[in-house]
Amino acid sequence: MADRLFEAAYQEMLAKAIRSSKGERKRRLKDVDRYNEKLALKNVWWPAVGNLNYIHPEYEVADYNGVIRFVDNAYIPPGAYRGMFVESDAFGTHLRDVNRYRFADNLERQNLLLIDGWHILRFSRDDMLEKPKRCQQTLLVAMAAWGYGNLGATSAEISLHERAILHWCGKQRNTIKIREVMSALKIGHQAAFIGLQALDAKGFVKSNRSPSGRITSYAVLPRLYRNQM
Repeated sequence: MADRLFEAAYQEMLAKAIRSSKGERKRRLKDVDRYNEKLALKNVWWPAVGNLNYIHPEYEVADYNGVIRFVDNAYIPPGAYRGMFVESDAFGTHLRDVNRYRFADNLERQNLLLIDGWHILRFSRDDMLEKPKRCQQTLLVAMAAWGYGNLGATSAEISLHERAILHWCGKQRNTIKIREVMSALKIGHQAAFIGLQALDAKGFVKSNRSPSGRITSYAVLPRLYRNQM
């Protein structure tokens, strides 16, 4: 069922991008094999975020020097000054098989896009296939740290910070503390506290309290990954 939902959303997104594009971008969308780029959305973005809203495949952008570049997938939500690029790298085509000029140009491309204010995440094909949960966690932590806000998850109304906390909590065996969440996700005390309290109310974690009533830690409940992630 999840695969069918993703495929329908992906085909709708791709068709919309083709209709609105022209020139080299349209050619890339129609003719170039996008296996790695699609894999990033299917194994990383979709399980973590739950939709493909504001994703632009083969996004065309001018770098800091005015050179036209194409990025695998761009996420540009309304009101964002720039946005985030999610890049997919296969070992052979991005490292082993490139010449020195292409290797240097790839580094220059990333540097100039970063200077111009874009956020960039890069995932290897091996990790997307073999370690998708780790990639999803990296994505959510990055988006929380970069301030992309609530992604609008539907049924459970799970915010971005709550999703990031859930993914991180899923790796913990013992109780967790607010300061640990703050450190792991690079967020402030208020964001961590509000996120944990919301997860407590929704039944994903349970707060542990001292005799005086002060919250000392949170315990992750067993239903965490079965029901939501």
